[in-house]
Amino acid sequence: MTGDRPLQVLGCRVDDVDLNSASATITGWIRQGRRAQIVTLGAEMATLAARDEAYRAAINGADLIVPDTVGIVWASRILRRPLRERVAGIDLVERVLRDSPPRSVRTFILGAAAGVADGAAQVLGARFPSVVICGMHHGFFERDHDAGVAHLVRGSGAQLVLVGMGFPLQELWIRTYSAALGDAVCIGVGGAVDVWAGRVTRAPEAWRRAGFEWLYRLVREPARFRRQLALPRFAALVFAQAMRERGANQAR
Repeated sequence: MTGDRPLQVLGCRVDDVDLNSASATITGWIRQGRRAQIVTLGAEMATLAARDEAYRAAINGADLIVPDTVGIVWASRILRRPLRERVAGIDLVERVLRDSPPRSVRTFILGAAAGVADGAAQVLGARFPSVVICGMHHGFFERDHDAGVAHLVRGSGAQLVLVGMGFPLQELWIRTYSAALGDAVCIGVGGAVDVWAGRVTRAPEAWRRAGFEWLYRLVREPARFRRQLALPRFAALVFAQAMRERGANQAR
């Protein structure tokens, strides 16, 4: 899927997939009962991974890494390895559930504040006949409960685990406990649980198509401003990588 020379953005592999092919791959893994980790990579995540080796390893160890934000797609163009399209994590999960046969995907929702997963479960269960919610747990548990939560997920018989703990915790947690979760496909979904539960409003489709979902969220949630400060650093690091790669190519 990644080809002979997978794209690397600040040291993070990014797979060149579109929504349809990524969904088909994940649906196949669920049907096969395969254990897998899917990372939905964003610019802020890549910026952190550029300086955090452990986090970078957790990302690159995933079975599938999709470009979750427009920043990653932009970076692929600057690096002259353009990706096909943005594959937002929330859209990917919904496509997997839409394309699966009725009552065929045992799904565990792990993340968000207490009670939020319940609301997300009701929405997903109503929208997608494929969903069988086999368990839920909030994401604000102490680290000494990690093994117990993993045991709970495994005992549920989940085939699909939606982990909405935010980065970097969700990627590190999945990487550490993947084997303990059983034969499940685990996807880091960030704030999607809050969106499904109706606690956060997603940007209108026109904003998403124009690549301004991040701006819509910033307007709605001004507290995100500090997080957005990572984006200029991301751009600078991508330009530096592009210059290094072009210099190396010219020296050959």
